[in-house]
Amino acid sequence: MSTAATASDAKSGTAKAVLPWKLNPYPSTYKPLPRQDTLIVNATILDGAGHRYDQASVLLRDGKVVEIGAGAIAAPAGAKTIDAAGRWVTPGIIDVHSHDGDFSAPFTSLDAQNSDVSESSDPVTGNVWAEHSINVQDPSFERALAGGVTTLQILPGSSNLIGGRSVVLKNVPATTVQAMKFPDAPYGLKMACGENPKYTFGGKGKFPSSRMGNVAGVRAAWLEAAEYRRKWLDYESGKQDKLPDDDLKMDSLAGVLDGDIRVHWHCYRADDMATLFDTAREAGFRITAFHHAVEAYKIPELFVKNHTCAVVWSDWWGYKMEALDGIRENAAFVDAAGACVAMHSDSPWLGQRLTLEAGKAMAAGNRAGLHVSDEHAIQWVTLNSAKVLGLDAKIGSLQAGKNADLVVWSADPLSVYEKADQVFIDGALVYDRADATRRPRSDFELGQPSMSAPTKAGGDGK
Repeated sequence: MSTAATASDAKSGTAKAVLPWKLNPYPSTYKPLPRQDTLIVNATILDGAGHRYDQASVLLRDGKVVEIGAGAIAAPAGAKTIDAAGRWVTPGIIDVHSHDGDFSAPFTSLDAQNSDVSESSDPVTGNVWAEHSINVQDPSFERALAGGVTTLQILPGSSNLIGGRSVVLKNVPATTVQAMKFPDAPYGLKMACGENPKYTFGGKGKFPSSRMGNVAGVRAAWLEAAEYRRKWLDYESGKQDKLPDDDLKMDSLAGVLDGDIRVHWHCYRADDMATLFDTAREAGFRITAFHHAVEAYKIPELFVKNHTCAVVWSDWWGYKMEALDGIRENAAFVDAAGACVAMHSDSPWLGQRLTLEAGKAMAAGNRAGLHVSDEHAIQWVTLNSAKVLGLDAKIGSLQAGKNADLVVWSADPLSVYEKADQVFIDGALVYDRADATRRPRSDFELGQPSMSAPTKAGGDGK
C-alpha cells in the first residue's frame, strides 16, 4: 500500500496522488532567536563575494544585511553599534560536510556502538535520513559555533554506495533537530566510492567487494530508480491506473532525478571520479560535489565541464591507500582552473577551524605562485559552500537582502591567531567570546575546567 498523500484536483474534484519524494514529513520549526538591529563599524570586511573593505561598516536589520561598504553608515534608531576597529568581519562560516550530531561526542572506546552515522546493513540505504540520528546536545555544535560556523550540512557516513539523505542545520541551540533545520534547504544524497563500501561489505563476504562492484551496484540502483520514477509519473499523468507502491529507498533517488536532491559523493582518486562523472551522466543526474577529492587537481577540467564542486581538506592525506596522492596545492590548483572549491571538516575538531583550512590552502597556492588573496580564499568556506548547498541566494556573502549570518573576528580569520569574537545568525547574537551568557554549552561539558568562565575577553579555550 502506498504512503503517498493525495491532494484535490481543482478541475475534476477527484483525489490525485502527490509524488512521494515531493513530500516533507519532517518540516523545519526553526524560529530566529531574539535579535536587535546592529551596526558594525571600523572593521576590515571580507564580504564573501570577492571584495575587501577597509575601515568599513555593515548594517544588520530585521535579520538581514541592509548595507555594507567603506565609510560611515547611519545607525537606525534603537540599533546597537559595535566598534570593530582592528578586527575583521566575514559571512558566517559554512561546513558542507559535518557529522556533528550523528557521530556525537563524547567519543569513547565504544565509538562504533555510540555512532549513528551509517546504516551499514545494506549497500543502498537511500531510505535513511541523517536527521533521524542527530543528537542536538552534541557539544561539537557549540564548539563549531565558537569557530564561526553558522550553517552545517550533516551527512550520513561513507560505508554505503548510497548512504541516505543529508540535512542542513542552522547552528543554534535547540531541543529538537526540526528547530535547527534550515527552512527550505534542499536535501542532499550521500554516496561513496572506493575503499569504504568495498571493505564494509566485501569484508563480510557480501556485494560489493571491488571497485567494479561499486560501480555495478550504483548503476543497478539508478536503473531501478528510473523505473520507479517512470511508474509514478505515468500514474500522475493518467497513463497508468494502478497507484504504485511507495519505496522509501527509491524516493530519495527519484528526488535526485527530479533535480530536487543534490548528490554529494565521497571519493578520493581521479580515476574513480572520472568514472563516476560518466555514471551520473548515464543515469541522468548531476553530481553537486565530490567530497574529499584528494586527487581533484589531476582532473580539474572535468569539474569545470560537469559543473561540480571539489569539497576538500587543505592537507589531509596518506591515512589510507586512496589518499596517498594528496597535495597541499589541491584546492588552489582546482580553483585556478576555474572550478568551484570549498573546504570541509568531516571532523568535529577540524569543524572548529575551517577558516584555518582555507588559510592553509591559500598559503600553499601562494607558495606555488598563484597569488590567492584573503578576499578570494574566504569564499572557500562561505559563498562557494553556500552554492554547494543551493543556498547562495540566502547565505554565504554579506550582500543586501541576504540573511544576517556574520562573524566578527579578533584578527585576520585566515590566521592561526584569530578567534571568533561574536557570531550572528539571522541577525541574532548567538555567541560572544566576552560574555559567558552568550556561549552556549552542552550538558556534557558542565564542570569541565576548560569551560570555566573567562576572567577577560579571549579566554574561552576554543
